Amino acid sequence: MRHALELAKKAESLGEVPVGAVIVKDDKLIAEGWNQPIFSHDATAHAEIMALRAAGEALNNYRIVDADIFVTLEPCSMCVGALIHARINRVVFAASEPRTGALGGAFNLLESNEHNHIFKVESGVLAEESRELIQAFFKSRRK
Repeated sequence: MRHALELAKKAESLGEVPVGAVIVKDDKLIAEGWNQPIFSHDATAHAEIMALRAAGEALNNYRIVDADIFVTLEPCSMCVGALIHARINRVVFAASEPRTGALGGAFNLLESNEHNHIFKVESGVLAEESRELIQAFFKSRRK
């Protein structure tokens, strides 16, 4: 999660919302991502999606089985959907997102029994550091 926080700071330095993500498989970092929708002109370029794209390239497969993703902010519905399709094993996130979080913050997409894959979820890992980073970012944008 510490590396994901560094990636979030990288996103912030580019003027993006500070969110970072890393994917680990067999105790090895296989992919990383940070928010890039403004820079890339791509609404789907969230940290999780960027990490999934990199992991797919690294594994030569869109299925990222037996891998865990660590992300500094609770994933949105788009990202949760992508994580389900990628067959990720576990999602560990730092700060909850009460407005758009789709793993319990605003709602929980995993509550549906209709999914063909469900992953494990852990939250709160380095939550305070992540929350402070995001709050400071938005506070500076309001000035």
